[in-house]
Amino acid sequence: MSGNLNSNNIKKIDFNVKTEDSNYKDLIVKLKEIKSTIALLEETIFK
Repeated sequence: MSGNLNSNNIKKIDFNVKTEDSNYKDLIVKLKEIKSTIALLEETIFK
């Protein structure tokens, strides 16, 4: 019984790590989009 509990805990931890990793990657993508938008706005403003 405790073997199943440990296995379930490991799966849950693995899922949380994958979710956090996915959230981090999504955040990086969004920040890159924001950076590009700011760069385009700067080009438009300073022309």
